[in-house]
Order: sequence, then structure tokens, then C-alpha cells
Amino acid sequence: MPATPSRRSPIGVGIIGLSASGGWAATAHLPALRALDGFEVRALSASSAASAKAAGEKYGIPLAFGTPEELVRRDEVDLVVITVKVPQHRELALAALHAGKMVLSEWPLGNGLAEAEELAALAESKGLRTFVGLQARSAPPVRYARDLIASGYVGEVLSTSVIASGRGWGGEIPSRNAYTLDPANGATMMTIPFGHTIDALTMTLGEFTDLGATLAIRRTSVRDETTGETLPMTTPDQLVVNGVLEGGAVASVHFRGGLSRATDFHWEINGTEGDLLLTGSSGHLQFGQVTLHGARGEETNLKELPVPASYETLPQLAGRRTEMAYTIAHAYEQIRADLANGTHHVPDFAHAVRRHRLLDRIERASAEA
Repeated sequence: MPATPSRRSPIGVGIIGLSASGGWAATAHLPALRALDGFEVRALSASSAASAKAAGEKYGIPLAFGTPEELVRRDEVDLVVITVKVPQHRELALAALHAGKMVLSEWPLGNGLAEAEELAALAESKGLRTFVGLQARSAPPVRYARDLIASGYVGEVLSTSVIASGRGWGGEIPSRNAYTLDPANGATMMTIPFGHTIDALTMTLGEFTDLGATLAIRRTSVRDETTGETLPMTTPDQLVVNGVLEGGAVASVHFRGGLSRATDFHWEINGTEGDLLLTGSSGHLQFGQVTLHGARGEETNLKELPVPASYETLPQLAGRRTEMAYTIAHAYEQIRADLANGTHHVPDFAHAVRRHRLLDRIERASAEA
């Protein structure tokens, strides 16, 4: 098994799915890694040899491969980062784990619970470090809210309410995202924006001890905004979960497809001594683009609570909160610290299984209602 990089040597990264034409890897992962010390992007793979060559030349990455199998076999690569669509996660993660590599997979880890369980079991059997891209919990405003609650800012938490827009799964969709309309592909409103948000919520307030759920398809078709074609939508565009959290707080979470003219992200936490509110422009909390407000004691009006400098652990990203790389970079910084210190703060494949099980539980609760 390859040795984990030392504290002083950079972690050699290979990105699967980095394209010269852009995409999530180019928008978020690459600039995040290049903003940090301790990582070195050494390799990439793309959909073809020609595409890989173009990406390697554009981004100045020395090793560019047309297949992921070539990438995972390279000794220069310590950490394989999987940034492609969900249906490919299992095959690529299996290849990387069998090659003895550490793996960071985008969330969701697998196309369903069974795939996630398979990958987590293999990683455990091989003793390999793994990470999953549930980066909403790494966002400074979310971590600050969690710590305020833990320190007693709101007193005893009585309830929490979330109302959020999925942005996608509305009346129109880009052609490149048409695959998200079919639940068989594993990339739905529930698995992506809801999954990221519910992970941050449970990190902050505790897991569900009891829950009920309603899933509904209110739009049965959407318009391809590129071609004008009408496409069927067979995945729910309305998701409501209500229940009780550890500690007794009551929770209500409603995600709806598209965007709203009223509220696109509103997460309220109410306690015996105060209240907190996180707001943003969409339900994709994993982007970290939210503002925190609060009031307690005799205060009658909410006020913005700026995130203290101690949570902004990457001064090189100061003033870049609106960039997609911002929250991803904080997650990578936590990965670097985990590897250097032997800690386990970043969600791994075993954690991803627990989150997949929650989603599976929600689906079953809705079916049984």
C-alpha cells in the first residue's frame, strides 16, 4: 500500500473529469487546490486522449490520460479525485481503491445505498483513507452557526425549519443536466441539494430520531432550454421531511424544484434564548454562499453575524466567497489537516453510507405514508 504523504511532501492529486471546456472540476476543484499549500495537481483524465491532452495543455498539468485506469496506476498520484456524473462513481472509485489510492468522491458517493456500502466496505478492508464531497459542513458560516449553537447562543434548540429551492428540477433545464430528471441516474434534487443541506443540518443539530416524508412529482415534464424539446421528469420536484432530532428539537424541511420569487434558502433555528437564520440564493448549501443572522436575549431584531476571522482559515481566498472554489478549498484544507495529523474530521465513505441510509429512510417513509 502506498504510504500517506508526509507533513512536508505535497499530496499528489489526480483529477478524473477535468475538461478544457470547463465544468465543476475546472470551476471548483482545480482553483481550490491551487489556492492551497500541501497539494500538487499532477494528473488528469478526461473522456478521450485528445480531450485530456487539451486539458493538460490548458491547465499546465503534466500527466494527462484518456482513461482513468491510466491515472490511478501512476505512482505520482496519492489522492484520486472523482468529479464525474454519479452513475460513474462506483466504477471509478473501485478502480482507485484497487490501485491502493486514497479517494475523494463527489457526493453522492454511489448511485444508491448498495453502491455506497460496497465502496465503504472495500475501502475499510484495504485500510485506505477516503473522503466524500459533503463540503457544506466545511463552509465557514455553517461551522460558525454550529459553534454558536453549541456555545448556547440560542439556548435549548426547540425547532428548526428549512425552505429551499433546488434551482434545477424547475420548468427549464440545460441539456447537460437532463440526466438529473431520471432517478435511475442517482443525481436528483433529494440526493444533491437536499443531501448536502441535510448533512449540514444534522451536523449542526443532530440526527433524526423519528421522521415522516412526502415526495411528489408536480411537474411531469420540463423544457430543454437549449433545444426547446419537452423532456419527461420522473424524479420528485417536491420533498418534505419532518421529524424529531436528537435532543428533541422538531425539524421541518421543504425542498421544491426550480427557483422562487419569494424565498430560495431560509434555514431558521429557534431556541429558548435566541434565534439564528441562514439565507441564500438557492438550496445548494454546498456552495457556502449564505449569510448568517441572529438575535438573542432582549434583542428584538435579527442582525447579521459576520463570520469571525478564525473561521476564514484561508486568507488567500479572502474576498472570494462568491466563487465555487471557496467552500471546496476549506474542505481540502481539512483533508490536508486530517492526513497530516491522523485525524478524521472530513466525511469519509463510511459517513457517506450513513447519509445514503438517511435518504433511503426518507424514500421508504414517503412510500409508507
